[in-house]
Amino acid sequence: MSARVPPLPAPGDLPPHMPHARDNAFRRLCRAVVRRAGWQLAGTFPDCPRLVVIVAPHSSWWDGIWGLLFKVGMGANVTFIAKKEVFAGPLGWLLRRLGGLPVDRSAPGGVVKQLAARFARGEGLWLAITPEGTRKHVQRWKSGYWHIARGAGVPVLPVYIDYPSRSIGVGPLGQPAADVEEDLQRMRDFYAPWQGKHRGVG
Repeated sequence: MSARVPPLPAPGDLPPHMPHARDNAFRRLCRAVVRRAGWQLAGTFPDCPRLVVIVAPHSSWWDGIWGLLFKVGMGANVTFIAKKEVFAGPLGWLLRRLGGLPVDRSAPGGVVKQLAARFARGEGLWLAITPEGTRKHVQRWKSGYWHIARGAGVPVLPVYIDYPSRSIGVGPLGQPAADVEEDLQRMRDFYAPWQGKHRGVG
């Protein structure tokens, strides 16, 4: 099975304006692990220096493991946010080294302003967010990604994880809709076909 799976892109294969690092032995090892496990990338990344990435469905800790293997293997410099509790202890040092940014979810307004300000610096930044905000099923997604993208004037890139096909897929890049509720529904409709480890988004 693994022989038929196409390899992950290496850093040199990524679009030039996408933030990325140089290739090395560890990245090659991560790409080999992903391919050996039968996982693959579906779609291609846009040539864009600044955007918000939203990832769903998020239903398992395995999502983070596969996501990090893809990210490190490709050399993609994607900053991801997670609740500050995850960064406690030695794991926190590792997550920061891998691009993690701890946030206090009890103050969402402050978090949105802080992240929008990072985009305002004008440097390359791909910021990844899970709009569900938890591994449990939720009726309503969090709108933080929309407020960040609108405030920073950057587009949104939907990325899905689909366990039946063992794929992490890249959707179409686009600007967030003017109405937050319209955008949330549009995104949920996009993710409807994809199945996480324990559930979909429906």
